[in-house]
Amino acid sequence: MGVVNVTPDSFSDGGRYLDRDAAVAHGLELLREGADVVDVGGESTRPGAVRPTLDEELDRVVPVVELLAAAGALVSVDTMRAQVAEAAVGAGAVLVNDVSGGRADEAMFATVARSGAAYVLMHWRAHSQEMAQHTDYTEVVGDVAAELQAQLDAALAAGIAAERIALDPGIGFSKTAEQNWQVLAGLERLHALGYPLLVATSRKRFLGHLLEDGEGTPRPPLEREDATTATSALAAAAGAWCVRAHHARASADAVRVTARWAGAGS
Repeated sequence: MGVVNVTPDSFSDGGRYLDRDAAVAHGLELLREGADVVDVGGESTRPGAVRPTLDEELDRVVPVVELLAAAGALVSVDTMRAQVAEAAVGAGAVLVNDVSGGRADEAMFATVARSGAAYVLMHWRAHSQEMAQHTDYTEVVGDVAAELQAQLDAALAAGIAAERIALDPGIGFSKTAEQNWQVLAGLERLHALGYPLLVATSRKRFLGHLLEDGEGTPRPPLEREDATTATSALAAAAGAWCVRAHHARASADAVRVTARWAGAGS
């Protein structure tokens, strides 16, 4: 899954693809690099980000989705708003990637159920401005699994077909750096929920902290690509259905190498 941030303030590439034509060109480039689906989002979810208005998000996202779908791309919409999801599916999106797992908008599950789109349900506790205050867990992997299960039950009850759902453990959302590593190391336990897993680590802050210099300064986002590629390979080896990345070629190559390696031993 290649990332298209149609935003002025995303942590990694905010502003680079806010222009509609630039966003579409970037989405097509991600496909040429090996992405299977492009994920178009109009709201930054970096820590502390302020939400755009509904109209701002619609104006950013829907035209880009429509143009990419018209060009033959498989398009996902990255949104927490049911109205944006509905409009994007109407414009050609085939998947709704909801980082709130249905918790930010009570209309989301019913909207997705009506739409027939696939749905990625992520573990989430709070919006960006508050999520750092919600990192208390009894045991992070078990708690993430339980909270995903609760939202999954609600999604199924709302009519979203089980075969159209994937889960995302929410790396970087309401989790400390150490908790992110624990969740990644515990992916096998999350597979026990019985659904495909999307793993999204690309350029995230916990990688920057891992790679900080001798003075304790985190590695900048654009210099975290090698670490991102490593996590993509490890996630694939751990059975992830999909990895989400800003730079598609390296992660796509890593996934293919992982699959070939595993196949050679079977």
